[in-house]
Amino acid sequence: MWGSVAVGAVVAFYALQLPPIGALMDETRRPGITLLARDGSLLATGGEFYAMPRAVRELPPHVWQAVVAIEDRRFFSHFGIDPIGLVRAVMVNLTEGRSAQGGSTLTQQVAKNVFLTNEKSLKRKVQEALLALWLERRYSKDQILGIYLNRVYLGGGAWGIDAASQRYFGKPATQLSLYEAAAIAGLLRAPTRLTPIRDPAATAGRAQVVLEAMVRANFIPEAAATAAIASGAPMLGQIAAPRPGRHFADWVMEELGNIVPIDRDLVVQTTLDPALQRQTEEKLAAMLAQEGGERKIGEGAAVILDPDGAIRAMVGGRDYRRSQFNRALAPRQPGSSFKPFVFLAALEAGWTAESRVEDSPVRIGAWTPENYDRRFRGAVSLSQALAESLNIPTVRLAQDVGIKRVISVAHRLGIRAKLPTNLAVALGAGEVNLLDLTGAYATLANGGKAAWPYGILAIRDRAGALLWQGEPLGDALVAPALAESMRDMLRGVITHGTGKAAGVVGPGAVGKSGTTSDYRDAWFVGWDSAQARVAGVWLGNDDNSPMARVTGGDVPAKLWAWLMLD
Repeated sequence: MWGSVAVGAVVAFYALQLPPIGALMDETRRPGITLLARDGSLLATGGEFYAMPRAVRELPPHVWQAVVAIEDRRFFSHFGIDPIGLVRAVMVNLTEGRSAQGGSTLTQQVAKNVFLTNEKSLKRKVQEALLALWLERRYSKDQILGIYLNRVYLGGGAWGIDAASQRYFGKPATQLSLYEAAAIAGLLRAPTRLTPIRDPAATAGRAQVVLEAMVRANFIPEAAATAAIASGAPMLGQIAAPRPGRHFADWVMEELGNIVPIDRDLVVQTTLDPALQRQTEEKLAAMLAQEGGERKIGEGAAVILDPDGAIRAMVGGRDYRRSQFNRALAPRQPGSSFKPFVFLAALEAGWTAESRVEDSPVRIGAWTPENYDRRFRGAVSLSQALAESLNIPTVRLAQDVGIKRVISVAHRLGIRAKLPTNLAVALGAGEVNLLDLTGAYATLANGGKAAWPYGILAIRDRAGALLWQGEPLGDALVAPALAESMRDMLRGVITHGTGKAAGVVGPGAVGKSGTTSDYRDAWFVGWDSAQARVAGVWLGNDDNSPMARVTGGDVPAKLWAWLMLD
């Protein structure tokens, strides 16, 4: 008698804490982020992804039947605890000498997921059973099944059947085919390991098991299962193919919190061009495979912008699956690709492209800068000095206009890094990242109007309400005549200077190479007016080890030209 009283008290205690069914369904509405590419296609999902709660009556029957068949075939006949299933699980586990099969019903799993933890203890199992009995008395079978379908984790960051459907198949759960429903139901056994993103073959194998279970449960005929397997399995390989732009997607996720509060589901329209992104990834990987081994080039990065700064492609490394580190955002010494800031500062100080500057030995304290070829040319024009990337004239110019003015120009055009105030900065001794540097060149390509790199066009909530829309500022940062003069001088880099390897692009190609000491970094940054495209390329090694005499006018210029040519 006292045992019955105690059990009743425990059940009553938990019963008083049960919220209404609506509250249980609403708890699945946590913020999730969906990134869309420029053309509206799915780019990525961020964090824990939740979608619309779905009642069982909204779903095609084969969706919930797949789950019931593989997880709890007697769901509609038991009272919350399945004695037959429990006995069977105990016998299997005793026979195999390990915990090979569980005896929990869907109702017990709902009780655990909503109220309890994954703690493996007798107390938790007793609480789970008591709560399952109460749930069966309080809610209908359809309501319990609906709670389960909307709360269960299904891999890939997706929580609930609708989120999984969106994540893997790009459609709501109300449109799932028989095979798609079976594939998702199959994930319940091990959602992280069986996800089609990670192992499509394992997903396919598990989907077949689910379909066979549906046949045994008399939910579908055997012919339907056979047809579903034949028609559905190939689609899983497409899901496993990595989406382009993973480094870019990570960057947008970090930027998002600086624009709007992440307090609801967000749909973010980005600037990324999926086709161009995929081409850029493939071309960088191909160039590294072709040149990397012999030239000791371990890694690379590339950025392609519209002249207004919209990011059309961003590649942070040769293989995202191997390394998520984004080298397009990593600070490295830019070498001579920094020199345009020196020459622009000189133009703003009254020099012209034809003004002469001495290319002769100079000593600054203990420092004696030298040209790459260790030759001296006497008095040279600014155009020649920039085209041939002469170090000594560049240092003399920086001395004349003042290194602080040079740094101010760099910061004005979008270089955010703190730069040391010494003359070595004129030759690229500071550290910048590829995205900022390419954006600074984009300002020159944009006729002197600001071209801050941006990746987000608009942010909406899940209902489609516009929360934020970006507008390129386009403020005048450089006088148009000076921007044109810089374009002409940088054109000389390609026609007769250090960037001749990029000449295949055509007469609209403009750019600058950069190489650091001991060939640790090699850059090429510039634009093509015909393509209306600005691009930057960096090659080097993560451990800062030297490459085999790779200069910016060599492999980076070739890669840059390849990126410019469709």
